[in-house]
Amino acid sequence: MSTITEFPDPVTAAPADTVELATTELLEKYDGRVPRYTSYPTAPHFSERVSPEVYAAWLRDLPDGAPLSLYLHVPFCDSLCWFCGCNTTVVNRPEPVARYVDLLLQEIDMVARSIGARRQVSQIHLGGGSPTILSAEQVRRVFARLRHNFDVRVDAEIAVEIDPRGLSEDTIAAFAEAGLTRASIGVQDVNPKVQDAINRIQSHETTTRCVELLRKHGVDKLNLDLMYGLPYQGIDDLQETVRRNLELSPDRVAVFGYAHVPWMKKHQKLIPEAALPGTEARWQQYREAANWLVGAGYWPIGLDHFAKPTDSMAEALREGWLHRNFQGYTTDLAPALLGLGASAIGKTPQGYIQNHKDVPNYAAAIKDGRLPTAKGVEVGPDDAMRSDAIEQLMCFMTVDVGEVAARHGAEASVFDPAIRQLREMEQDGLLRISGSRITVLECARPLLRTAASVFDAYLENNGQRRHASAV
Repeated sequence: MSTITEFPDPVTAAPADTVELATTELLEKYDGRVPRYTSYPTAPHFSERVSPEVYAAWLRDLPDGAPLSLYLHVPFCDSLCWFCGCNTTVVNRPEPVARYVDLLLQEIDMVARSIGARRQVSQIHLGGGSPTILSAEQVRRVFARLRHNFDVRVDAEIAVEIDPRGLSEDTIAAFAEAGLTRASIGVQDVNPKVQDAINRIQSHETTTRCVELLRKHGVDKLNLDLMYGLPYQGIDDLQETVRRNLELSPDRVAVFGYAHVPWMKKHQKLIPEAALPGTEARWQQYREAANWLVGAGYWPIGLDHFAKPTDSMAEALREGWLHRNFQGYTTDLAPALLGLGASAIGKTPQGYIQNHKDVPNYAAAIKDGRLPTAKGVEVGPDDAMRSDAIEQLMCFMTVDVGEVAARHGAEASVFDPAIRQLREMEQDGLLRISGSRITVLECARPLLRTAASVFDAYLENNGQRRHASAV
């Protein structure tokens, strides 16, 4: 296996073949708590000022002719993974899921009526929770309602997050009939001791069976989700996890760092903190996973994704149209993402919205004939400019803030304070500043969030304890 020192220009050139990381001292210096920047302003700044009425007005004003992207949230699982940071509830009976599907269908109708016209859809993503907890019939009902209300393009990407455990072939077949083009399969780690510590027992044979069934039904674009920083996890474990899962030839691999935030997610208290790797160990785990993947021919994408050079995400990186949203890195070019379901987050050109997180309040709104919008935030001109800079840096590891400012009708000097903040990282060999261009070096890839945070005008008021460590 080869090792990586630094990549050439991430937009115009192919990656080199090593990942070297910063020193322990620099890790301790820059491993602060910062947002993941899947939105800007970030979720702590959402408020009830964005009401159902405000969202309805935003929907009516969506740009004519522009396609939409849809995200559907299914907030149920049949068991709870202790590492999970998602909005989900364990259910052991079919009735709660059936009632929820009825509510979701009603929300789809309400959103379509608010828009007032049958709009094109270029991407549909189902997340959770575990969307594959839906029965085959429920999958068919949801997609029939979507296609009734929206013009789903023939070339639309339709993706679903999958828990392979207990997955039925009937459900896979129903998703395939609905036009599924991509599946993201949760794996995390193959070591039984690690799996036991996070309450997710999943044999490699279970994952392999899931991949085989998907390919049998014509779903050949596959993503695998792995994790580092888990309890009792060592470098050898992560290497074995990467090695065995590369045998499945996924198109994309995400290597997420476990975010231990037990003050926000109480079930994470069940994970023994003493068994968690420290910052330096996490850094080394990331390096080894990245080197295995790059050595196997995958391109590193942003903070934590890797893709085959032939995958659309690598194409988006090369050609400069990669984006980042609440699903992470994405090739979605739609100007509006509509969130459907409890806790779902959406974005229109005017701002972000989030539905009620808990199913009872979500259900009450739907039954009252109201959009289930709980909160959101309007994006002003300065927000849009800073969001642009943050997204560019998070996606491409480089940004020309002078160009960003000009694009938004501002003077380049608006970013001078941010550049001054980054000078220390430059002196520490983590990034380069040339005029108004900032480039994060490969050795600091896991610190992208730290570098991006200098553009965050709200960070001091974010309540940093809400966020996970950068590394």
